[in-house]
Amino acid sequence: MPSFKIDLSTAVVFVATAPTPKVVNKQTGERAMDRETGAGLSTVGLLISDEGEGNLYQVTIPETGLPEGLMPGVPVRVVGLKARDWENEFNGQKRHGISFRAVAITSAA
Repeated sequence: MPSFKIDLSTAVVFVATAPTPKVVNKQTGERAMDRETGAGLSTVGLLISDEGEGNLYQVTIPETGLPEGLMPGVPVRVVGLKARDWENEFNGQKRHGISFRAVAITSAA
């Protein structure tokens, strides 16, 4: 499925929730890995505010793109943010949504 670049040039971005490892299988605890680099993937909650509207997004980022000490409330810049739609079937029910992925997060300070 195609992905779409998201322009954050006019947005203000803050960390809402600290990075947590992204898990492929909750039963085994297997961590999700980047297919290209082999780096472990993490999910970070980001509050993105632009044009008077703020939204919380869960963004997947390789651990190689995460700075040390990323804490809630810290202003950041997001490098290479993309959105991709997805659809799957689980227990006979179709689910769909949009996932967000970035190359890295850097400090905005």
